[in-house]
Amino acid sequence: MGLTDVDMQQLDKIIGRRRKVARDGILYRMGAPFTNLFAIRLGHFKTYQINRGGGQQVTGFQMAGELLGMDAISTDHHHCDAVALEDSEVCEIPFPRLEELFGHIPTLLRHFHRMMSQEITREQSVMLLLGNMRAEQRLAAFLINLGSRYEARGYCATSFQLRMSREDIGNYLGLTIESISRLLNKFKKNGLLKVNNREMEILDAVTLKALAAGTRTCD
Repeated sequence: MGLTDVDMQQLDKIIGRRRKVARDGILYRMGAPFTNLFAIRLGHFKTYQINRGGGQQVTGFQMAGELLGMDAISTDHHHCDAVALEDSEVCEIPFPRLEELFGHIPTLLRHFHRMMSQEITREQSVMLLLGNMRAEQRLAAFLINLGSRYEARGYCATSFQLRMSREDIGNYLGLTIESISRLLNKFKKNGLLKVNNREMEILDAVTLKALAAGTRTCD
């Protein structure tokens, strides 16, 4: 982030305990008071809300290197539940102490603003995804986005494991689990993907990106 060693030491001092969250364990619930941000150190999470019908509506998937809890900053209460998709670990960051540091380390504040901007942009992309895109576009865009997030964290952009279930992906994208399975098979048949259970390899990223952009269709 461009922080000096002294700045990093100050940041390290405010980071609270590491907290392990077992698979399917709840990190926080909707309506809970906001006290900490959570930096994901290991593992993956999903966030969701309960809709009027009592069903689960997935609002996002988060991975190591990302922050959880920013949605609660404005109201001091969390707006969703956060659950671990696998055995995971987070670092608790007390937000009041982080705010104090912002006054002493402008670089840290700028970085935090960038992270919030990225989160807003991601949410806007999801709205576009659900509002205007065909089913195959939605899934293609989801896979491309997931790969780019892995790449930003030093992992391979074209070969990764889906930590979330197909049902969760469908819920997030507004598609049925049958549609997700059918589309994955179609992408596989057209040589775009190699799929083995949850192991995913993107074989033709150019065409997949064109699908996501709506400039190509998949027969």
